[in-house]
Amino acid sequence: GAMSVDSITDLSDNASELLEALQLSHPHELDPRRSRGKKKPLSLNPISWQVPRIVDRCCTHLEMHGLQTVGIFRVGSSKKRVQQLREEFDQGLDVFLDEHQSVHDVAALLKEFLRDMPDPLIPRELYGAFLSTATMEGPAQLDTLQLLLFLLPPCHSDTLLRLLRFLGEVARHAESSWDPEGREIPGNKMTVSNLATVFGPNILQKEKPGEKDAGALNFEDSAAIILVLQRLIEHHHSLFMVSPEMQCDVLRRLFQTDPDVIEYLLRRK
Repeated sequence: GAMSVDSITDLSDNASELLEALQLSHPHELDPRRSRGKKKPLSLNPISWQVPRIVDRCCTHLEMHGLQTVGIFRVGSSKKRVQQLREEFDQGLDVFLDEHQSVHDVAALLKEFLRDMPDPLIPRELYGAFLSTATMEGPAQLDTLQLLLFLLPPCHSDTLLRLLRFLGEVARHAESSWDPEGREIPGNKMTVSNLATVFGPNILQKEKPGEKDAGALNFEDSAAIILVLQRLIEHHHSLFMVSPEMQCDVLRRLFQTDPDVIEYLLRRK
């Protein structure tokens, strides 16, 4: 699950969040025999926004303190401090990141986490499908990317959206600007292309880290990974939305295949 079912009834007329509309429970979870007498909530009504604390804290810290840092994600960090932060998160501690933490250390921690996930943010079984969109153009490419995003597990989808929102914000501050007093605000120089080059191999992985041939991508795959992540950053606002027509189609199909789900939704409404 991803968002509360209560919020489904509050969706706007024009568009609705992907996870609210499509991340519905598997039919077998509706079988009361599986609960063995215990009342168990359906995953139909997800409880919370499923983003790992480390990802959300790192993104929030960098949004507050790192958007004007030149070369963010490309300047070296302290391996010792990054390792200490990583261990604190691994231990489940409530790690508080403030202005005293180095922007470059937090940036390195975020990259390491994404790189070392047991299953990457975009699961390996979808690696080839996502890369195939690199040869497409225009609406066909975006439509295909959107359908592929619908296949992501909710936690992966939530986390990817959080990351893409953050990367989009970093890219918005790539160029220098001026404040009302005419003082220059330095840009971070991290364009969408630069960000896709840095994060692409961490998000789209063909092999597990440490496996034979891991990291040994050919030029075509490397270029495709960068292009796909560029498109995800540039269009994440529309890619993670579903049209009212698609939402209605999903509900019609559920009415035919899983009427218990529809009854549950109407009861909650």
